[in-house]
Amino acid sequence: MTSAFFQDPQAQNRPGVHGAAPDDRPDLAQGFGDEEPPTGDFDLADRQALRRVVGLSTELEDVTEVEYRSLRLERVVLVGVWTEGDARRAENSLRELAALAETAGSEVLDGLIQRRGKPDVATYIGSGKTAELTEIVRATGADTVICDGELSPSQLRHLEEIVKVKVIDRTALILDIFAQHARSREGKAQVELAQLDYLLPRLRGWGGNLSRQVGGRAAGGVGIGGRGPGETKIELDRRRIRTRMAKLRRQIAEMSKSRDTMRGRRRRNRVPSVAIAGYTNAGKSSLLNRMTGAGVLVEDALFATLDPTVRKAEAPGGRPFTLADTVGFVRHLPHQLVEAFRSTLEEVAEADLILHVVDGSDADPEAQIDAVREVLREIGADKVTELIVINKADAADPLTVARLRRRERNSVVVSARTGAGVPELLAAIEADLPGLEDEVHVVLPYDRGDLVARVHDVGEVITQDHIAEGTRLHARVPASLASDLAPYTEAAVEPV
Repeated sequence: MTSAFFQDPQAQNRPGVHGAAPDDRPDLAQGFGDEEPPTGDFDLADRQALRRVVGLSTELEDVTEVEYRSLRLERVVLVGVWTEGDARRAENSLRELAALAETAGSEVLDGLIQRRGKPDVATYIGSGKTAELTEIVRATGADTVICDGELSPSQLRHLEEIVKVKVIDRTALILDIFAQHARSREGKAQVELAQLDYLLPRLRGWGGNLSRQVGGRAAGGVGIGGRGPGETKIELDRRRIRTRMAKLRRQIAEMSKSRDTMRGRRRRNRVPSVAIAGYTNAGKSSLLNRMTGAGVLVEDALFATLDPTVRKAEAPGGRPFTLADTVGFVRHLPHQLVEAFRSTLEEVAEADLILHVVDGSDADPEAQIDAVREVLREIGADKVTELIVINKADAADPLTVARLRRRERNSVVVSARTGAGVPELLAAIEADLPGLEDEVHVVLPYDRGDLVARVHDVGEVITQDHIAEGTRLHARVPASLASDLAPYTEAAVEPV
């Protein structure tokens, strides 16, 4: 069956998954002052300064002559296999694939969904659907087919031989988007590692390419010791890729040390950490900007944020905590990315509280929640306290919001665009933050200003006044600090 939504011109021009029009995008500078634009404005301009040019043909006149090709997307046809769930969820998955393709810089022409028990082992969609796909490719002039799943090397090769255009899968598409959006040195290294991990089992060649060897006559007549079959070119490429992957892993381990140092310093100072996690394009960066004025990049596109951002925030009672923005998740997130970004995702796994941001205006927000929780389990963050934040309340259906509130008891409804619900969110964060177990009444001598500063930094001061003996404090503090304050407990505490 051909999905009818691809025939709708408005659907083709959709800027993102939730369907907001370009004019409905939030004002990035709103709430951050008019003195200068936030950093995210410059990042967005830089990203938009390089765009793929529509109309260039790909090198696919003869697919058998292509050995290794860089990913270049233009006019694409989407193909999905519907194996479980209902038709609505299958179409939503293909709509998301269309948004991913548009984010990568391509133009979506058409889409097919096939209902079958499991993907065909040879061509993913079977011989009949393959013939129909070939006709659609010819009729539309498409140069790329994107499959909504991860294909084996043999499935990719067989499908390309039949349709005579480039075929990629969902994993390669997501990796391409990550490669476009990575900005930091660590982010680029993580993406390259994931791409090489994906490419390694898919190296392939045709014709005489596989027989090129280092040795014998192919080695230029090096004489004794140089004759024999030697290494084929594909074996040489695999060895080089493994060497490069080992080097990237060492580099990522070195680069993650600085973040580990900062995280350890926060733990020593008992500053609670809150991580913002959620589905891609759910509004996590917008929420971070609204709560802290961070000014990070906000774009109505999938995977706009790859590099984590950590900012300081304060609860209504004055207690400080750190707020970390992280990379968005998606259905069937490639395991190569999870492994490559594991050091970055540790910000989520080691947080004291996870703000799980959900797009309330999405067609299937429950599926988003389930997909994010699957990744959280994979990285070992499923034991961390979770607060569901239903975002985009200004665009969401009230019935959908009410349904989510009934399903998720520990939840808050907000709009990062308008600021509605943010005070309630901060109050909920303060209630869920751990660590203020002990209530103390102490008198600290004036030469112990260090203890007064620690109480203000990591605790919640209820009352403070100055007497002849020193600074009198009534506060709630972590247990570790309460033990340091024990020698200065006020002998006779009068009711405040």
